[in-house]
Amino acid sequence: MSPRLFALAALILACIASAVAVVYSRHSHRQAYIELSRLQKQRDEFNVEFRRLQTEQATVSESARIVGIATDKLGMRFPAENEITVVQP
Repeated sequence: MSPRLFALAALILACIASAVAVVYSRHSHRQAYIELSRLQKQRDEFNVEFRRLQTEQATVSESARIVGIATDKLGMRFPAENEITVVQP
């Protein structure tokens, strides 16, 4: 095999290897981008759920605070069952 033919074969193999590397790199990039998009969507969903839970916690804690103040400062209490009257329309 002449050195010239050997060099040509080496260049062809290098070109093919380079093409395969480019294809693999693009595929890896696409897979990583898909994963990134999925994780960003999941993050957004978690943020919405977290805001909802914060609002719910603020609402519950506010109700508990009002009940505490009504009980302690105003002497209010929930009526007993025998003190409740249901009026039919």
